[in-house]
Amino acid sequence: MPNSKAVNKTASSARRKRLRNRLVRSSTKTHMSKARKLINRRELELAQQETVTAISSIDKAVSKGVFHKNKGARLKSRLTRKLNAVVAAGQNLEHSEEKVEQS
Repeated sequence: MPNSKAVNKTASSARRKRLRNRLVRSSTKTHMSKARKLINRRELELAQQETVTAISSIDKAVSKGVFHKNKGARLKSRLTRKLNAVVAAGQNLEHSEEKVEQS
């Protein structure tokens, strides 16, 4: 048990910050996992919307100090790269189908 008022106050504020950080971190991870699942299922429109939501959530977490700015950039980059790869693969597939139909 803390012996002074200052130590008591510090412990109390640390507890509040820990709870807030856990809440923000959890919701950010949820948005990211939803986006990844949609990307894997090839539901591109929903995946793009959820990716935007996840990126916004990551930016908010970085601004609140929950994530380091480099970690935020890394997470956004990985998510965007996955989405772009699936979109590009889908476009390549459409183009190859068009060529087959034209032949």
